[in-house]
Amino acid sequence: MPELGYLIAAIATAGLITLALRALPFAILKPLRKSKFVQALGRWMPVGIMLILAVVVLRDEFVQRPDQSWAVIVAAAVTIAVHLLGKRRALLSIAAGTACYILLINLL
Repeated sequence: MPELGYLIAAIATAGLITLALRALPFAILKPLRKSKFVQALGRWMPVGIMLILAVVVLRDEFVQRPDQSWAVIVAAAVTIAVHLLGKRRALLSIAAGTACYILLINLL
C-alpha cells in the first residue's frame, strides 16, 4: 500500500494536469476571439452541426422505415413550424416535433 503522502501527491498532480488540459483551449482561443474567421465559425457552426444532424437522422428514418416516411415529413414540418412561430426556441420545436413523430408512429 502506497504511503499517504504519495497518494496525495498523485491526486494533486492528476488534478493539476486535468485543470491545465481544460483551461488550455480557452487560453489558446483568447487571442483569436477578435478574428473575423473565429467569429464567423461561432455564428455558423451551431447551425451547420444541427443541419448535419437533422439530415443524418432524416436519412436514417427514410432508410429504416420507408413505409412511414409521411410521419417523418409531418414531424419535420411541425418542428419547423413551431420553431418559426415559437420565437425560434430550439427545445420547444424539438420537443413538439418529437412528440408529433411518436404520436403518429404509435397511434396511426
